[in-house]
Amino acid sequence: MTRLDGRVERGNRTRQLILRRTVEIASVEGLEALSVGRLATDLRLSKSGVFALFGSKQELQLATVREASRVFVAEVVAPAAKVPAGIGRVRRLCEAWLAYSEGRVFPGGCFFYGVLAEFDAREGAVHDALVRAQRDWNGQVEGCVEEAKAAGELRADTDAGQLAFELIALMESANALSVLHGEPVAYRRARVGIAARLRAVAVDGSLVPEVG
Repeated sequence: MTRLDGRVERGNRTRQLILRRTVEIASVEGLEALSVGRLATDLRLSKSGVFALFGSKQELQLATVREASRVFVAEVVAPAAKVPAGIGRVRRLCEAWLAYSEGRVFPGGCFFYGVLAEFDAREGAVHDALVRAQRDWNGQVEGCVEEAKAAGELRADTDAGQLAFELIALMESANALSVLHGEPVAYRRARVGIAARLRAVAVDGSLVPEVG
């Protein structure tokens, strides 16, 4: 049993090592850039060992999406959940996302922004996994907006779906422009835009301070 447990532990460590590398590659070059041979070379592992852990390129891609989702939740969703429901939580969620992109948690910026474009017109398990991830994120933002409405901090006539769409659009634009131009100014523009949009629908505008 001890020997078996040791093999399982080593296998888990190797799997995590591989996934750290796959999310890095995919965030810059896309999920199609992943291959058993490349990973074996990069990490000095055997091809057979890498293949044994994943079994196919599709499973490698799916595992990479799951790992990216895990990191995203830890970096963006979890910090916002610590803030009481209301405008403060909406702002924290947006700020956590911008910090995640600006801080290059993934070297290519937001992992999902790039790979969604890669698979948006395709069919199959990877496409479906990315759709679920995107819907989860959209639902997270919209849910926080609904909570702020219920808390009486946003006007009752606020369209939560529309506001979530606009906030996400500002965040994704900042990510795309920063990655393309290598300049951070887009993040400030997004922060200013998010604050202005929230202030416009807030019951009390002082709940949304100016961007410093």
